[in-house]
Amino acid sequence: MSSEIIFFIIVVFLCLDFVLERVLESLNSKHMSPVLPDSLKGIYDEKEYSRFQSYKRENGRLDSWSSGVGFVVMIVFLVAGGFGWYNSWVVSLTDSVVWQTILFVVGLSVASSVLDIPFDYYATFRIEEKYGFNKTTRRVYWLDTVKELVLSLVLGGVLLALVVWFYTWAGTYFWLYAWGAVTLFSVFMAMFYSQLIVPLFNKQTPLQEGSLRDKIQAFAGKVGFKLDNIYVIDGSKRSTKANAYFTGLGPKKRVVLYDTLIDELTEEEIVAVLAHEVGHYKKRHTLRSMAVSVIQMGVLFWLFSLCVNNAALSEALGGDRAYFQLGLIAFAILYSPVNLILGIGMNVWSRSNEYEADAFAARYYEGDYLVSGLKKISVKSLSNLTPHPLYEYIYYSHPSLLKRIDAIKRIHE
Repeated sequence: MSSEIIFFIIVVFLCLDFVLERVLESLNSKHMSPVLPDSLKGIYDEKEYSRFQSYKRENGRLDSWSSGVGFVVMIVFLVAGGFGWYNSWVVSLTDSVVWQTILFVVGLSVASSVLDIPFDYYATFRIEEKYGFNKTTRRVYWLDTVKELVLSLVLGGVLLALVVWFYTWAGTYFWLYAWGAVTLFSVFMAMFYSQLIVPLFNKQTPLQEGSLRDKIQAFAGKVGFKLDNIYVIDGSKRSTKANAYFTGLGPKKRVVLYDTLIDELTEEEIVAVLAHEVGHYKKRHTLRSMAVSVIQMGVLFWLFSLCVNNAALSEALGGDRAYFQLGLIAFAILYSPVNLILGIGMNVWSRSNEYEADAFAARYYEGDYLVSGLKKISVKSLSNLTPHPLYEYIYYSHPSLLKRIDAIKRIHE
C-alpha cells in the first residue's frame, strides 16, 4: 500500500472519528427531556432536574469546542506536513532512535496538554464553580497541572524509552520484551498507585475507630474479605463530588473513601457502596479485567511490530524513510477503529460486571441502602440518568442509574 493511500486513510479515520463523536454527543443531548420523566421522580425534583440539564448543556458546548479545536489543529498539522517537519528537526538533534522517539512524543504530548489547558481551566473555574462542584484554588489547580504533566512525561518517557530500546536491541521480537515490561509496570502501578502517586495530590488518613469502621469490617468479615487498610482521602480539597474505590492487589489492597462521601451518605449507604466494590473482588472482576488488558496489550504490540518498519507509514506522515516515532503515530491512528470496537466490547463486559457487583451487595448487605446511596451520588454529581441508548452502549462502562436500580429491585422479587 502506497504512502498516499495510507495518508488518505489516516485523514478519513480522523474525520470519521470526529463526526461519530459529535453525532453521538448530539443524540445524547437531544435525548434529554425538558420535562422530568416519571421514572426520575423521587430522585430529582423539578428544580434539580433543570439544573442538571443546564450543567450538561454547558459541558456539552465546551466539549464541542474542545473537540473541534483539537480536530482542526490535528488536520492542519497533518496536511501541512507538520509531523514530517517536526520529525526532521528531532532527527537533526540526535542519531539515537531512543532519544528521537522520546523528543518527538514528549513534544507532541506537551503541545496537546497545553492545547487542553484553556478548556479544562474554563470547565473547572466557570462551569464546575457555577454549579457548586469546584473547591480547587487556582494555586492547587496549576500545581496539579504541572505535577500531572511532569509525572506523565517521566513515567511515560521511561516506559517509552524502554520499549524503543527493546526495538533496537531485540529486533523482530522486541514486542515480546515490550509486552512484558508494560505488563510488569501495570501490575506494579495497580499494587502501589495509592501509596506512591496519590500522596502527590491528596492526603490519605486511616479511617478513625468508630461505628463506620466497625460496620465496614463486620461486613468484610461476614463475606470472608480480608480488609485492614481503610483510608479517607481529602477529595473536598478539589470537588464536592463523592466517590469511593479499592486499589491494590493481594495484601496491598486498600479501600479509599472520599471525605465528601462520608459527609453525604449514611453509614449504611457507605457500607453498601463498598459492598459493591467488594463484589468486584469476590467475583474476580479486577483480575480478569487486568488479564484481558494484558492480552490486548500483547496483541497491540504484535500488530505494531508488523508495521513499525513499513516505510509507507512514516512517509504518509512526511518522513523520508521508516522512523519508529512516525510509525508509532501512524499506527495509533490506523488502529483507532479496532480500539473503538474493543472499547465497546470492554464496556459491555464492564456493565455486566457492575450488575454482578450490585447483586452481590444486594444479597450480602442490603439492596435498599445501595439504591439510596447510588441515588445520592448520582444526583450530587448531576449525572445523566437518561442517556441515549446508543451513546450508553458505546461509552458507558457502568449502566445508567435507573437500569441499576431496576436490576437491584428484581433481586428481591
